[in-house]
Amino acid sequence: MLKYQIQNGVAEILLNNPPVNGITSDMLDALMMRLRQAGADTEVRAIVIGSAVPGRFSGGLDLRTFRESSAKEAYEVVNKLYVQLYDVASGLPKPVIGAISGAVRGGGMSIAITCDVLIAADNSTFGYPELEIGLLPSIHFHHLPRIVGKQRAFDLLFSGRTFNAQEAYTLGLVSSLAAEGDVHKKAIEMAQMYAKKSPLLMRLGKAAFIRATDFGYRQNATHAVDLVSSVFETIDCAEGLLAFTEKRSPKWSEPA
Repeated sequence: MLKYQIQNGVAEILLNNPPVNGITSDMLDALMMRLRQAGADTEVRAIVIGSAVPGRFSGGLDLRTFRESSAKEAYEVVNKLYVQLYDVASGLPKPVIGAISGAVRGGGMSIAITCDVLIAADNSTFGYPELEIGLLPSIHFHHLPRIVGKQRAFDLLFSGRTFNAQEAYTLGLVSSLAAEGDVHKKAIEMAQMYAKKSPLLMRLGKAAFIRATDFGYRQNATHAVDLVSSVFETIDCAEGLLAFTEKRSPKWSEPA
C-alpha cells in the first residue's frame, strides 16, 4: 500500500493503493510506521509524502470497507486518521512535505493537513464530499476556518464542491503550485533545502512551531472522532454509504 525509499537524505513515502488510494486501517498503520522509521533514521533529514497512483493523491476513506465496518472498527479508523497520524507527523523532528497530484478528497485532505508544507500540481483538485455520502468532515471544522475564514470554510465543507489548485493556493491551503510533471521534483528539491539546515535547530524549531500553531487542534481532533463515530450509527450515514456503493443518489431521512 506504500512505496518507501531514501535518496540524498530525503525519505519518500508514496501512497500506493489503486485505483484511488482509498484509505484503510492497514494503509494508515503502514504510513505511520514509515513516518516513525524516517523520523528515527539519522540519514533522513526531511520527508516527502506523495502518491504512486496517477491522477490521485487520495480519494478518501475506502468507503466499501468502511461501510462494512462495525462501529468500533469505524471509530478505530477515524481515530488513526484524525488523532494518531497527527501525533506521529507533528512529533517528528523533521519537516514533512506533501506533494499533491491529481484528486484529493475527504480523508485524503486529512492526510494532507498533517504535512508541514503542501505543494500541489496545477491541475490537482480538492474537495470535502463527506456530506454527500452520509458523513461529516469534522476534523476540518477545526482546521479550515483558521486558514480560509469562517464563511469560506462553511461553503467548502457544506457544499462539498470540488475546487481547483489555483483556488486552494489563493485560499492558503497549499504553499505553492507546480506543473503536473514537476510537483514531485519540486517537493524533493524543497525537502533537500530543508535537509541542509541544522538538525538540532530544525527539531527545536518544529516543536516550537507546532506548539505555537496547534490552537487546540489535538484536543479538537478527539472530539472530531467522536462526532464521526456518532454519525456512523445514523440511518443517513448507512443510506449515504449504500447509495455510494450502488452509484445512485441517496434518499435522506425526513427531518425530525
